[in-house]
Amino acid sequence: ETLRLYPLSGRLERICKRDVEINGVFIPQGTVVVVPTFILHRDLELWSEPEEFHPTRFSKKIKDSINPYIYLPFGTGPKSCIGMRLTIMNMKLALIRVLQNFSFKPFKETQKKNTETSLSPIVLRITALSEKRL
Repeated sequence: ETLRLYPLSGRLERICKRDVEINGVFIPQGTVVVVPTFILHRDLELWSEPEEFHPTRFSKKIKDSINPYIYLPFGTGPKSCIGMRLTIMNMKLALIRVLQNFSFKPFKETQKKNTETSLSPIVLRITALSEKRL
């Protein structure tokens, strides 16, 4: 969901390799076609509450119903990001390491918020679970 709201690249560019007509629009060979991923990922016609952060939007139950061409954080096709799988694996491993080595607890000043729909920070007490260096 973070990559939907804040894609790594605000747009994708491809050069049209041959003349083509798509939905009545003629695109000549050599034309640079730009897909504005930042705008695509926030389109009200494609996403409910597109400006809101909803991690459940990509839950296993819902993920398969999302059109793969409206969510393009790494591009698509043969020219998609070569590091996509490595990036996703590294994000998961980093999260695992943080959760294995730290505990997170609400602080006195922590305000109760609907964290599913808010990008504003919440105050937490973070405690290392051991003295071992990461």
